[in-house]
Amino acid sequence: MNTIKLTTPLSLETVRSLKAGDRVLLSGVIWTGRDQAHKRLVALLDDGKPLPCNLDGQVIYFVGPCPAKPGMPIGSAGPTTSYRMDAYSPRLLAECGLRGMIGKGARTAPVVEAMKQYGAVYFAATGGAGALIARCVKKCELVAFPDLGPEAIYRLEVEDFPLVVATDANGETLYR
Repeated sequence: MNTIKLTTPLSLETVRSLKAGDRVLLSGVIWTGRDQAHKRLVALLDDGKPLPCNLDGQVIYFVGPCPAKPGMPIGSAGPTTSYRMDAYSPRLLAECGLRGMIGKGARTAPVVEAMKQYGAVYFAATGGAGALIARCVKKCELVAFPDLGPEAIYRLEVEDFPLVVATDANGETLYR
């Protein structure tokens, strides 16, 4: 099986071409956020306020990274179980143009339906490999919600981040 190299932002055409099981090396900018950050993003949408980052064509990584060691941009950065974001993901897909999500574990039916409707992909990162994943992060910058600590929103610049398409934009999934 070939490995597909992708660079963010992701186009609708690119996302729709991916199939469950495809291996991907992702480079470019990705954003981090876990459930509390997602809750705040949706609250901003509810209030008609701008988000702290433009998610159009972008990818969110469900991670709460460990503090960086001296000379490193980030500490261990393994994926978080994704269903914790499922209450919020459909809104970000529908209203913000989010094209990709990275985490671990299956997604609920409403998320998969939103992915199909709006054109998005769910990538799986390898759980337990946070130290190895961190090697792909070249730069890390705090963007929003610093009171959330590691669960704040960070802007990561990544290079050849190894992923697998777990659920594609057609709703096909590796979790069945």
